[in-house]
Amino acid sequence: MAQAQKITPRAKDFSEWYNDVIMQAELADYSPVRGCMVIRPHGYRIWELMQRALDDMFKATGHQNAYFPLFIPQSYLAKEAEHVEGFAKEVALVTHTRLRATGKEGAAAIEVDPESRLDEPLVVRPTSETIIYAMFAKWIQSYRDLPLLINQWCNIVRWELRTRLFLRTTEFLWQEGHTAHATEAEAEAEARQMLGVYRKFQEDWMAMPVITGRKTESEKFAGALRTYALEALMQDNKALQAGTSHNLGQNFARAFNLQYQTAAGGLEYAWNTSWGVSTRMIGGLVMTHSDDNGLVCPPRLAPVQVAIVPIWKSEEERGQVSGVGGEVKAELAQAGIRVELDLRDNMKPGAKYFEWEAKGVPLRLEIGPRDVAAGQAMTARRTGGKAPAKLEGIAATVRAALDEIQTGLFHAARDRREAHTIRGLTKAQFVEFMKGAGGFAYGGFCGSAACETEIKQATAATVRVLPDPEFRSPETPKTCMWCGKPSVAEAVWAQAY
Repeated sequence: MAQAQKITPRAKDFSEWYNDVIMQAELADYSPVRGCMVIRPHGYRIWELMQRALDDMFKATGHQNAYFPLFIPQSYLAKEAEHVEGFAKEVALVTHTRLRATGKEGAAAIEVDPESRLDEPLVVRPTSETIIYAMFAKWIQSYRDLPLLINQWCNIVRWELRTRLFLRTTEFLWQEGHTAHATEAEAEAEARQMLGVYRKFQEDWMAMPVITGRKTESEKFAGALRTYALEALMQDNKALQAGTSHNLGQNFARAFNLQYQTAAGGLEYAWNTSWGVSTRMIGGLVMTHSDDNGLVCPPRLAPVQVAIVPIWKSEEERGQVSGVGGEVKAELAQAGIRVELDLRDNMKPGAKYFEWEAKGVPLRLEIGPRDVAAGQAMTARRTGGKAPAKLEGIAATVRAALDEIQTGLFHAARDRREAHTIRGLTKAQFVEFMKGAGGFAYGGFCGSAACETEIKQATAATVRVLPDPEFRSPETPKTCMWCGKPSVAEAVWAQAY
């Protein structure tokens, strides 16, 4: 119980609860560098599993991995006007190439060597459109070189004033896809395809339901023609932008002279897309599923899917149950299940249970002398429920239980989202909703940036997306929920991270 008591209840302070869950699960820790985090092995393993699944999906759609420099010439960022305006306040700069000793002590022992100043400062990448499209311009000469489909796994640096583990840190990990196409239609199809890839991953692997749609002009990516996003609802009823996909049009192609010779012999600018998801998804996983006892991790992304905890009182019983536990572990591992056998003798079984629960392990197998005699193990699901299971055919039983847990988490999250979604609301209802529990609010939108600004100032809510057809309300709103003018689209509002 002491382990669980270290976690602040969600109802008391959701922010503290979130941090406590991460710390107790040993996903990450605060670093000595302000605004940055250390991703611990348990958290990094989740990221590795995310990478593996997504990377397979990227390759299945024809993309290849590459790597581009961390440093970008400052002049490159300035070539696309919207882009530089969007990132100017967030970039870190390298201005010198070396330090020199001063002969003093402590922090004053070294200083920047003023003679090492760079002729042109280097930006530490906040995103890689500029450096990548400069390279694309070298590689693409003809329509035969298109499409060019590239993905990069890397780190990103954006100065942040307010940071939260995984959700918003000065440095974070992500992937960014960048592609070049011959036509706008191909670029649009690519941007939509990758949005679909993200949705499949987040719903099938993360068990996190999302809504997809287009961002408004004020919320789109700096330099994009159109931005599409995935939005998920967390347990505190705030939205989390879980990924974006951008049709960049020809803006960057024009900035970097990315042209190709057409089949007819003329010159055309390429059409580009970019799309990305980051370690922010781990924060989304935590806030979608976890409870007051700690992390709840969907089986498909759990570093440890099954923890086997043998229970004994004597050395004779220890040998007996650990032997059976070892056999079960071998059988599960052979079936491709990530499993750990907990033979620590300095902890009582109850303490082990709490530790594995805090780390989000989906299924626990308890094996005591009576279980061995009965040819069974006691299964305990992280989402609740205990039941005996025959040791014979245990791998199939465990696999079925993991599949049920995965599906159950998705359905529970989807039901919770729908329970905190309202549609066709009036201005007064909207204000009351946002001042109360909050959630996703669907309503008519006039398309005015002024309305967006007023709503944000009054309620702290923003347009998350103009939803795709499958998420729209049965009846199309005719007037703007806020100002009463004719509606140009239905919008989804929420307070957000």
